[in-house]
Amino acid sequence: MRDGVHIRLTLTRGVKLTSGMDPRLNQSGPTLIVLAEFKAPVYGLTGLSLVTSSLRRFPPDCLDPKIHHNNLLQSILAKIEANVAGADDAVMLDMRGFVAETNATNLFLVDKGIVATPRAIACPEGITRAAVLELCAAHDIRHEVRDLSLAEFYRADEAFCTGTMGELAPIASIDGRPIGTPGNWPVTRRLIGHFAELTAATGYRMVD
Repeated sequence: MRDGVHIRLTLTRGVKLTSGMDPRLNQSGPTLIVLAEFKAPVYGLTGLSLVTSSLRRFPPDCLDPKIHHNNLLQSILAKIEANVAGADDAVMLDMRGFVAETNATNLFLVDKGIVATPRAIACPEGITRAAVLELCAAHDIRHEVRDLSLAEFYRADEAFCTGTMGELAPIASIDGRPIGTPGNWPVTRRLIGHFAELTAATGYRMVD
């Protein structure tokens, strides 16, 4: 397996002596699960439609998003809201009302040529998100990491999301509001090209 491969690694605490939440019940050592499959990117390049979820992302004092865990119920419920609304995915806000991420990906906007992404307070520090920021720095694309409101996304020139299974995908609308000029995403397409070069050279997309 060399091309178009997605690999998910899951580490559990291992076999328990009996049911219960006490980690001391796990006495046989951890279990590593390696799920490898041929899988194309889950998002296309024609532009995603998003809706804002009623659910908020947890702050670090509730459940730190830097802990990459398997409890995805919050994301699943937000995705169900998007499905019911006929959208591709859901935008999730943090407890302060700023944009955190979607139910499955990190978010970026482009405003007057500047690429911006929310601070990783209520969202994971995604590896594809980090790669995009590195590509911006390497190719002299102005960029910043700061709190972003939903209104800033509504009025942005472009917006896109990033994720290991989705790579870079342009966003066409949020809550029924078109983002910029439909199909006119010059900065996003430029970054998609740079990211394709990166993945071709490194096989970057192969591990989640």
